[in-house]
Amino acid sequence: MRTMKPPLRYQVLEFVKEKKAVTDDDIMDYLKKSDGYSMHELNKCLMDLEILGAVSIRWVAKEKRRVEFVETPLETTRYGEG
Repeated sequence: MRTMKPPLRYQVLEFVKEKKAVTDDDIMDYLKKSDGYSMHELNKCLMDLEILGAVSIRWVAKEKRRVEFVETPLETTRYGEG
């Protein structure tokens, strides 16, 4: 029987959310253990997550990036405003 795996974007987001901040190498090591995705697939996924505002990515070395989870504050709702 074949098991379904969660989408790559969800796997990466959950991993970064759990660790708060990781390098792209850490994410790649995590993915190699489970599903074996390529660096190209990871780059596309990280770009999508950054565009969505879920993560922030910074270069820390020539070939290494730091990926941080972005915690968005809950919007406050004022009752009576339209």
